[in-house]
Amino acid sequence: MTPPARDREHLRVLHADPYHATRWEGAQDGASISVIVSRNDPGPVTSMHRHPYDETWVVQAGRITFYAGGDSVQVGPGDIVNVPADTPHKFTNDGPGRCHLLCIHPSPTIIEERVPE
Repeated sequence: MTPPARDREHLRVLHADPYHATRWEGAQDGASISVIVSRNDPGPVTSMHRHPYDETWVVQAGRITFYAGGDSVQVGPGDIVNVPADTPHKFTNDGPGRCHLLCIHPSPTIIEERVPE
């Protein structure tokens, strides 16, 4: 396995954990975005929360239900979901297997506020 390319001028490689979520905040490397590689078992994944910026997910595997602003939608592999800034949201892995998502935060740090359901 190649070690992270931290010492290279124009490359930074992070190796995601194949079994758990991997969180990277861009501020640590001078980047303008942050990402979470999410791998979750069936059931609730997040509680209701919001961000002061949009959040976008790219579904790689699994069946997921997203809840946002009173709406819900079930999505699967290849789907892209976006929730506008300040919109309360959460998601659930509908199963039967693990879900895999790429969560994109257009902010150098992940800012999250929990909200009542």
